[in-house]
Amino acid sequence: MNCEQTVGKDFVPDVSLPEVKDKVLVDHPRNLEMIRRLKQTTNARLGIGRAGDRFKTETLLKFRADHAIAQDAVWTDIDETLIDEMGFYKVQTLVKDKEEYVRRPDRGRIFSAETMAAIERDCIHNPDVQIIVADGLSGFAINANLRDIYAIMMDGFAEKGYRVGTPIFVRYSRVATMDKISEALGAKVTIQLIGERPGLATGESMSVYMAYEASSEKPESQRTVVSNIYAHGIPPLEAGAQVVHLTEILMREKKSGVELKI
Repeated sequence: MNCEQTVGKDFVPDVSLPEVKDKVLVDHPRNLEMIRRLKQTTNARLGIGRAGDRFKTETLLKFRADHAIAQDAVWTDIDETLIDEMGFYKVQTLVKDKEEYVRRPDRGRIFSAETMAAIERDCIHNPDVQIIVADGLSGFAINANLRDIYAIMMDGFAEKGYRVGTPIFVRYSRVATMDKISEALGAKVTIQLIGERPGLATGESMSVYMAYEASSEKPESQRTVVSNIYAHGIPPLEAGAQVVHLTEILMREKKSGVELKI
């Protein structure tokens, strides 16, 4: 059959679509409705059946598609036209390219002396709230979620009367860059939006790390985290409202992370 003969024919469904996960592939299940209910509660691969002692073809294809999405998420850069439109101040860690970013996490946590001097020179000092966007391990996540969550956050901070610092985008960034920026600018609450390390459920999941008076002298447990932010997890609009609410708590309690009892 040539290409012309295939026009108008049905094609194999896209196995990367979320709804494919909902299919029950167990042959002759004793309780089909129970399996369907269980699958609605988790992204785990339940009810996939088997072909002898192996995966069924559809299950294997879905797994390989999800793995490919995860790899693409790690290696895809943020669309910086969005960053430019939103007026972010742009800096870069010591990392030179994506290859080094993956292989050298330590260099993604620090800036050159020149970059730190530029941040201190060009950005607002002593803000109530300092917002940082970092590419992290998923460019997809920032591309998909930033515009919506940022708009809600800014509206909420304006309503609360918080002084928001210069928004900063950090290329090739790990979470700890928020501590360096907080120390340089004297921020009360530092908020970092960063692409999560993708698993096999989605490549678009973003996390928000928050800390009161973030410092590189404090342990990792200083951070309060909102994770799993994407269309089929915590929607970005809802996550933005959560961040505003948490910021109010951090400002009131003057603490964050494990010290904060919510």
